[in-house]
Amino acid sequence: MRNFSTWLLACFMVMFWVFRIMVALMAQLHQNFFITPFDETMEIILLFVVLVCLVLIVKRKMAGALIYLFAYGMYFGSDLATKLSALFEDASQLGLNDYTALIISLIGIILPIAILLDLLADKNRKAHPKDKKTDWFYKNEAYDRKLDERADKNNYRTL
Repeated sequence: MRNFSTWLLACFMVMFWVFRIMVALMAQLHQNFFITPFDETMEIILLFVVLVCLVLIVKRKMAGALIYLFAYGMYFGSDLATKLSALFEDASQLGLNDYTALIISLIGIILPIAILLDLLADKNRKAHPKDKKTDWFYKNEAYDRKLDERADKNNYRTL
């Protein structure tokens, strides 16, 4: 985890996980909270799955990001689809709690996609690393001596 974007996404993932813990806890204690879980049992199972995914994502494993996307996609995706269809049909029938749940579901879908894209970009960076010490010479056409008549005898460039 060398990139700032990776650290930000991991921190946001932890903050969203803690928020979901608070939602589940308030639902179990029968306290009023501005959002309620869609399914309390599934919410608790999802909290433990996300904890395992968090460890895998910090270790830069693609399986963690895919499981995270699948779990949150299944949980928040159905609610997001129903809320968006209700929003497009008649927006006046939705209340403040519905809009809040819509935003939370949207975050729950966007966050795993962003983490998966960050992991894919990081895999590309690992496959094609940049070395500032040698790239200025080996990847710069200005330093190639194409017109040198001694190029076959000259070992100025090792590949």
